[in-house]
Amino acid sequence: MSDLMFYVTCPKGIEYLLVDELQSFGLELVRQGPAGAWVEGSLEAGYRACLWSRLANRVILHLADVEATSADALYDGVHQLDWTGHVPAKGSFKVTFSGQNEVIRNTQFGAQRVKDAVVDQLRNATGERPSVDSKSPDVVVSARLHRGKLALGIDLSGESLHKRGYRTEKGVAPLKENLAAALLLRSGWPEIAGASGHFIDPMCGSGTLVIEAALMALDIAPGRQRQRFGFERWPGHQAELWLSLRQEAERRAHEGRQNATLKVAGFDQDSRVIATAWRNIQRAGLDGVVHVECRTIQEFSLDGEWATRGLVLTNPPYGERLSERRELAGLYSALGDAVRTYLDGWRLAVFTGAPEYCKSIGLRSYKQYRLFNGKLPAQLLLFEVDAANAMTPRDPDKAGEVLPRIANEQRAEMLANRLKKNLKTIGQWAKKQNIECYRLYDADMPEFALAIDIYDGRVHVQEYAPPKSIDVRAARERLAEAMAVIPEVLQVDPADLVCKQRTRQSGASQYEKQAVSGEFFTVHEHGCALRVNLKDYLDTGLFLDHRPVRHWIQQHAAGQRFLNLFCYTGAATVHAAVGGASRSLSLDMSKTYVNWARDNLTLNGQSLDKHRVEQADCLKWLAATPTADQRFDLIFMDPPTFSNSARMANVLDIQRDHATLIRQAMARLVADGLLIFSNNFRRFRLDAELEEAFEVREVSRSTIDRDFQRNEKIHRCWHIRHRA
Repeated sequence: MSDLMFYVTCPKGIEYLLVDELQSFGLELVRQGPAGAWVEGSLEAGYRACLWSRLANRVILHLADVEATSADALYDGVHQLDWTGHVPAKGSFKVTFSGQNEVIRNTQFGAQRVKDAVVDQLRNATGERPSVDSKSPDVVVSARLHRGKLALGIDLSGESLHKRGYRTEKGVAPLKENLAAALLLRSGWPEIAGASGHFIDPMCGSGTLVIEAALMALDIAPGRQRQRFGFERWPGHQAELWLSLRQEAERRAHEGRQNATLKVAGFDQDSRVIATAWRNIQRAGLDGVVHVECRTIQEFSLDGEWATRGLVLTNPPYGERLSERRELAGLYSALGDAVRTYLDGWRLAVFTGAPEYCKSIGLRSYKQYRLFNGKLPAQLLLFEVDAANAMTPRDPDKAGEVLPRIANEQRAEMLANRLKKNLKTIGQWAKKQNIECYRLYDADMPEFALAIDIYDGRVHVQEYAPPKSIDVRAARERLAEAMAVIPEVLQVDPADLVCKQRTRQSGASQYEKQAVSGEFFTVHEHGCALRVNLKDYLDTGLFLDHRPVRHWIQQHAAGQRFLNLFCYTGAATVHAAVGGASRSLSLDMSKTYVNWARDNLTLNGQSLDKHRVEQADCLKWLAATPTADQRFDLIFMDPPTFSNSARMANVLDIQRDHATLIRQAMARLVADGLLIFSNNFRRFRLDAELEEAFEVREVSRSTIDRDFQRNEKIHRCWHIRHRA
């Protein structure tokens, strides 16, 4: 087979390291880009990158570049390719789409066009139609749009390659495994380990650095324990070649363990993350090689025989509260004391988002690398632990005292004052109205672009993604300031505060889990009990801005047959049922939300026979001819702005499709019934022809409660009736 082209991605800032690594696998550099590189080589070299790369996120087998100057050109270009050798006609696949241009501005739409073209080509060629599976597809088609070109490929990785398989639970703010490997390489760990040096992380958290250090020193392939790669059900997969590479990896791992004299240790003051680290070490197969225990940096000491040369690499905390940030100088100072006392002659490497505190270590850094921890800018600073490198304080009376730059206290105080003011106004209003869940703050100050919601004593913070004109470091520092102020002003335990970044969602990401805490709790609204979850999803299960709409439904639902389309977690249905609705039907395409809605109804003592919740594609259901029992007195429809879920027959674009949806819903509404139609697309314009066909009245202003009056475009709402 002639040389193939691959596109290999990695975390931003480590591209040069990635290229060196890929070349060691027999891949030749074609060009380097931000967060990735284009390389050429054999399929064996591509497999080797999947198995052995410590730095890559994904290895994508490049198939072709097609024109994407229009949606039709994109479809035609994809359709002209022969997909029979890449997507199993009787199997499943999904499309990942990234990028945009002037004509294709939505990744969901782009992915849908690619999917349609692949399916149509395979149906024409084979008579078979592959299914779309967003969770566990046989093959993942990668589509990356840049200007007028769409790069198409097969993702050979499966899950991101940073997921080695040993870390199924996390400590606080863990490093990703491939970033940890990059830090080890930048710190010179392979050379130190090759010279029989040892490794220590004195603030190891859940153990990612100590595990990656051991895997690297013992020549154990990072992908050795992964359960599945993306190419294993790809029609072009060469199983015998892959088996030989797996056998080679097993032999090298065995030899590495047999010949090792390695000592790797980690310490942390938190016994819970040490317990997690032990389990991660066991899953990585490193029992007896890596040792971790609970010990503070102030208690640092070494037992037994340790090499005269080694590496200390650590990622200290940056402090979430102002009081903690003030204490960081002492933490870094204690780190400096520990290494100078016990590890003279070793190398120290510190990876931090607050490099100003490294002055407290008391050593001169000889090398600094600018990297990123996720989206946050950070630095890796290298020090040689030697008395000759010690920093001399300018004032002998203040030896060891370093006062690094801390958060802008005046700005933080302004936020604190605004929150206190809002507590006196919005908070008191909510208390008088007996409202447990409300929005306290909604980007009131441009310096703090946050939405802060109260859920019966718990706090849910959403950070609006900063515009590109805002420096990322400044945004990070302001978020840290806010996270320090909020618990203090609101007098809540930080454990009861959840912070997320609110960005425009693509594909099915709005439905995907953000975490796996399973932490549901019950809140109350106008006599209704509702389950919410602040951690596991982008949204919490309760749209606070629709509180007045739900209350109106509750007040007018007595004896009514109620239909809830795109029902989400069924909160509006609960209000209708509690308000005395004679029966109801609630539809949503998400199984998660259907089960959640049923739980909400059961929580309120409502019969699921009388109040049915069904998993259904609302577009398909509305397009079908209504049956005799599908006539309703009151309908609530609050569709998403855009959706192309794999479960849906068509793509939903609310601006384009709303008139059809409303007419179809009205076909199910009795003569004197009411449709409540709402959406949150800020540039939405209602089709003028609807006002000619029906009696339409916008009621948006009356549906915006006191806590959302700063953001009156949070949603728009109409009452629609048949004309007499």
